[in-house]
Amino acid sequence: MSYIEKLKFNADGLIPAVVQDYETEAVLMVAYMTKETLKKSLETGKTVFYSRSRQKEWLKGEESGNFQNIVEISADCDFDTLLVKVRQEGKKVSCHTGEYSCFFNRLENGDFVHKPNDKLILQKIYDTVIDRSEHPVEGAYTNYLLEKGIDKILKKVGEESAEVIIASKNNAPDEVIYETADLMYHLSVMLFDRGVTWQDIFEELKKRNK
Repeated sequence: MSYIEKLKFNADGLIPAVVQDYETEAVLMVAYMTKETLKKSLETGKTVFYSRSRQKEWLKGEESGNFQNIVEISADCDFDTLLVKVRQEGKKVSCHTGEYSCFFNRLENGDFVHKPNDKLILQKIYDTVIDRSEHPVEGAYTNYLLEKGIDKILKKVGEESAEVIIASKNNAPDEVIYETADLMYHLSVMLFDRGVTWQDIFEELKKRNK
């Protein structure tokens, strides 16, 4: 029996696919696949879905350039739902609204509130640095740092590190928050310039947290 025969498609020939970021493990979106779009996804290595509203196949990222490169696909215990783990390409946003994940409406106190995942902010900052590098914006501070090069970037990292130390020494929580945020931004620029990602840092931290 082939893998296709094991899967249970609904009466419309569709099977739901939960898409998850392979690196952050965040759930990005839920879409539907047919037998054909699943085969095309496997052949191309990129997610291809079926739009129920438009009644047609669609390659994720075809218009936006924000493709999803497939790492692995799993089926649930009943073989009626797929889990597709991906690495995002482009601006690394899955939602048509421009958000990283489609799941940003959080139910709080009887209503839904727009709340993107704050834990992903470092990745979003890093992605902004990438975007500035690929599409320079005149007058943008990030482009200024990238143009000046590593010596200028490291000088700013050093200055911001000193500011964090001073704020901590002065027992000034608000200043600690502000200066630490400045430091994390400049570290993002430095990591990008050196070809290192925050995910590389997270993986190293995971090794130490055992």
